[in-house]
Amino acid sequence: MRRVLLFVSAAMLVAGPAADAHHSYSATYDTGRQITLEGKLVQFVFKNPHSFITVQAPDEHGVLQRWSVEWNGSGQLTNHGVTRETLKPGDEVVLMGNPSRVRGEYKVRMVSLRRPLDGFTWGDRAGQAVD
Repeated sequence: MRRVLLFVSAAMLVAGPAADAHHSYSATYDTGRQITLEGKLVQFVFKNPHSFITVQAPDEHGVLQRWSVEWNGSGQLTNHGVTRETLKPGDEVVLMGNPSRVRGEYKVRMVSLRRPLDGFTWGDRAGQAVD
């Protein structure tokens, strides 16, 4: 019994920090810059640990691209009124985000989102931040 308890304690010490670890957004995204994307929602993947939306929007040269936008997990989004039914393909959206550090990669970390048709917004109230 003592061996089992010792083993479980050791496993918790080793696994504890790994379970709490989180990747650094500043390693993937240029958190010192923000870009604005205006386009059509293609897909909304509502899941944990992070949800994603895909938006078809022009790049800095005006060429339409499919942008992958990293958002909060479904639990965090639900706490702020976002459900899997909130966004639908075809929705016109305007979003601000931190672009990828990799040139030519169409990835963004969500900062804010607005759907002009009905005024839906995310990112302008306390607690609405990707973390």
